[in-house]
Amino acid sequence: MKLYKLALLGALLSLLAFSSGCGKLRARDELNKGVGAFRNAQFQSAIMHFKSAVALDPTLLNAKLYLATAYRQQYIPGGESPENLKIAHQAIDAFEDVLKTDPNNTAAIASVAEIYYNMRDFDKAKEYQRHWLQVEPNDPLPYYWIGVLDWAICFPRTQQRRKDLKIEFPKDPKDPSSLPPFPEKARKELADQNQPLVDEGIEMLQKALQLRPNDFDTMVYLNLLNRQKADLEPSAEAREADLKQADDWTNKAVALKKGTA
Repeated sequence: MKLYKLALLGALLSLLAFSSGCGKLRARDELNKGVGAFRNAQFQSAIMHFKSAVALDPTLLNAKLYLATAYRQQYIPGGESPENLKIAHQAIDAFEDVLKTDPNNTAAIASVAEIYYNMRDFDKAKEYQRHWLQVEPNDPLPYYWIGVLDWAICFPRTQQRRKDLKIEFPKDPKDPSSLPPFPEKARKELADQNQPLVDEGIEMLQKALQLRPNDFDTMVYLNLLNRQKADLEPSAEAREADLKQADDWTNKAVALKKGTA
């Protein structure tokens, strides 16, 4: 009887192993079908196949990553319709599922950060850029994006404060240095909000430029953040120095584009 029970247990274990193996093979097949549909831009079909692959083999990381990417492909950046936002959150949830298995998957981290950026949820986007920075401290991209996000948070505040105070914009929009400074009370209030972000943003962009010298986009945002910094300065001299620094970055970026840097 004991031998019979052992034989029965062995048979059951073999059957389970066989079923598991079959499930993994079927999962691979669904993954391959999904990849084919994805490459042909048939995203709904691809999503169905990737979902099946994940259900058959929850350890199949590539299927999870493809599923998340297929959702992201259907998201329209900046679109605020309920259906579009639903797709965005489906993509985020799917990338989060990848991160449960592989917490340091930079493709998933960067993708979630990008989706939040396009949804204008800059604080959440920064959270994921910081995660990316922890995983890859020598990659210039998270440094660059934190700088961009700091500017994206500060700039609307500055513009709204100008609008509220009815500060006239320059006749020549290409010459932001001709904008008059803020009244002292408004400057202090704006500095309390923006100064830490401006300082952080400039520091991050400088680090990005150290890791990726002569990058046009980084120079452009250094120009923009130095203009934000100028608006926060208590003295005319410091303001002028910031605006000169901004102009220097603009000139370097233009020279780089022209190939004369």
